[in-house]
Amino acid sequence: MKPFIKLEKKGSVAVLTFDNPPLNVLSQPVMRELEEILDELKEDSGTVCLVLTGAGDKAFMAGADIKEFPNLIGKQGIKSEFMKTHALFSKLDDFPKPTIAVLNGLTFGGGCELALTCDIRIAEDHIQIGLPEIKLGLFPGGGGTQRLPRLIGEAQAKQMMYTGDPVEAEKAKAIGLVNEVVPKGTGLEAGVKLAERISRFSLPALTRIKQAVDEGTQVPLQQGLEREAELFEEVFQTEDIKEGVQAFIEKRKPAFTHR
Repeated sequence: MKPFIKLEKKGSVAVLTFDNPPLNVLSQPVMRELEEILDELKEDSGTVCLVLTGAGDKAFMAGADIKEFPNLIGKQGIKSEFMKTHALFSKLDDFPKPTIAVLNGLTFGGGCELALTCDIRIAEDHIQIGLPEIKLGLFPGGGGTQRLPRLIGEAQAKQMMYTGDPVEAEKAKAIGLVNEVVPKGTGLEAGVKLAERISRFSLPALTRIKQAVDEGTQVPLQQGLEREAELFEEVFQTEDIKEGVQAFIEKRKPAFTHR
């Protein structure tokens, strides 16, 4: 078992729980563990969907470990250090399986940026989410300036980053920052339930949905349609499409093997 991240398998669903009390901050050791787990789960054929959450009910993740910042002040040539964070977050963003973040408490700074890399976000109704870096004389450096505007629009994102003020769960849903709001204490159940539902489908098809959306939204429409057609051709070569079509003809539920 990892010291800071608990990994639990629930059938085809993997639940990752950040456990770095009191507020589950994203320290360097936590980042190293997360990278190791992502590499492991990427190759795990039995895992179809990931759910990420925080231990307790105070925080999903209350940002980076500020105690690590003094070592960076005044130094030059440290861009490479920040790019390591980008590489990890991009690894989660590009993870070839559906990912769900269950926000069960404070989701600030790096915690918000990590949540932005997930495909779906479910928030418990007591949470706050935001990017408060400006209050430290900083600005979001873990992808927040790039992913947040793409998700909720430039104006809303700039206001959140300019003021550093967090938003509550219902506001987050209204602006498209989270998909769903559920009562306190029920987030993980809701996240796992959704993950189990998703996991009943074909992983090759799910992966290509993710690729088509993520890649297509960054290019002109025609180029995105070309990419969709390429991926659509690929999925027609899988065993799962044979099973899915045959099950439809035979009026039964398909038994996908994720091949």
